[in-house]
Amino acid sequence: LKFGVFVGHFFSSSSTPSVAMKFHWWVFSPVVFPWTGQAQQAGTVTPEESPSIVIQKCTIAEGCKDKDMGLVLDANWRWVHNVGGYQNCFTQEGWNPEFCPDPETCKENCALEGVTAAGYINNYGVHQIYEGDKVTGVKLDFMTEGGNVGSRLYVTEKNGKKYKMFKLLNREFTLDVDVKTMNCGMNGAVYFIEMDKKGGEGQTNHAGAKFGTGYCDAQCPHEKFETNASWGICCVEMDIWEANKYATAYTPHPCSTVGPVRCEGDIDCGYGENGERWKGLCDKDGCDLNSYRMGAHKYYGPGPDFEVDSDRPLTLVTQFLTDDGTDEGTLSEIRRLYVQDGKVIANAPSMIPGVTGSAITDTFCNAQKAAFKDYDHHQEKGGLASMGETLKRGMVLSVSIWDDYATHMAWLDASFPPGEDPEERYGVLRGPCNATTSDPTIVRAENPHGYVKYYNIKYGEIGSTFSGTRRLEPIHT
Repeated sequence: LKFGVFVGHFFSSSSTPSVAMKFHWWVFSPVVFPWTGQAQQAGTVTPEESPSIVIQKCTIAEGCKDKDMGLVLDANWRWVHNVGGYQNCFTQEGWNPEFCPDPETCKENCALEGVTAAGYINNYGVHQIYEGDKVTGVKLDFMTEGGNVGSRLYVTEKNGKKYKMFKLLNREFTLDVDVKTMNCGMNGAVYFIEMDKKGGEGQTNHAGAKFGTGYCDAQCPHEKFETNASWGICCVEMDIWEANKYATAYTPHPCSTVGPVRCEGDIDCGYGENGERWKGLCDKDGCDLNSYRMGAHKYYGPGPDFEVDSDRPLTLVTQFLTDDGTDEGTLSEIRRLYVQDGKVIANAPSMIPGVTGSAITDTFCNAQKAAFKDYDHHQEKGGLASMGETLKRGMVLSVSIWDDYATHMAWLDASFPPGEDPEERYGVLRGPCNATTSDPTIVRAENPHGYVKYYNIKYGEIGSTFSGTRRLEPIHT
């Protein structure tokens, strides 16, 4: 479950880049068409110096091999200025009417700018993690001295011109995380979305993946500079890790879409307040597996009293298992494992009456929706079989850090929906936090030095990306 649009911090000084507009393809299902108006311009003032990262591809037979890739900052955080000049197109007061009287003119008049290596570090708090001379991960600061809050980056191919498309059906995805400074109301998120591999680059978008364009997710976010609030961009989303040190969840969000799709109106976009949320193109709630929400309150948290200690680095493994153990099978289970101190730790089993299991399956999801009295949009959008088709087509990897003005992250780590009594409805209690004190104004004041680390990222055949002293039950029987 994810609410609102993921945005960065706005700046008005010319010395600090302002947040930029996002460009998405507009789609009229079932055929995809790029927008036919003016083009999104690529800036030439500042060179794009995206950080590199090494991600490993693994097989049982040959082990893990390094693959050189890159990380690129989302367009929403970038400086947007007038073409041929240095004036901000967007400030804290909004779009500059001189350059942006309407979206079409704004695209023609404004350029999306690059970010230097120093800018990634100083302006946006993006730091490479080294093991010897090899870049094995990234550290994302929650805030920077210049005033930026949060960041979102995408993994690209080595040349930076296209996003890396991960095809994970009948595969596993593994990474190490460090969330010890991530307090209530904060979220370090790692997830896959079915973005266009070129970021929508083409005749109407000269920026593309090199400048972090083309974002979409299952919440159908609004295009940044689009004035029509009833339009959005939807695509399938697979949340691998949404977490702070008090709560964590992983969640498939299937959609009735292929690639990024433009939605129009409250029904398709799921924007309305009268049940439209469950009539749109995407399953916005998803089928989340949050161990705390499932009743295992001593499983994940800070300190040695928890089975998985979030005060210390940990390895998380996500396996996308098919019904027959082949690449042509149907996705039947999304399994989570942890590795800490060399021990493989199985995910906590559900303690909710009527809901059994410790992994996401259609049976688990259906039972959970019934027990929590939640609308089952997950099955309406095809459940795991639908998600599996997207994993087979390929998805873009995003890593981020953020806070939440809309719900104060209560959907992850506190009681949600607000006003519901956890004693009277299962599933309301999602973590031990208090949403009242997770207002971003408080979170930012109390956590100026917060950060998250993502490193040792691997993907490959089932059982090839991790090792431990305790093996679990067979994957297939």
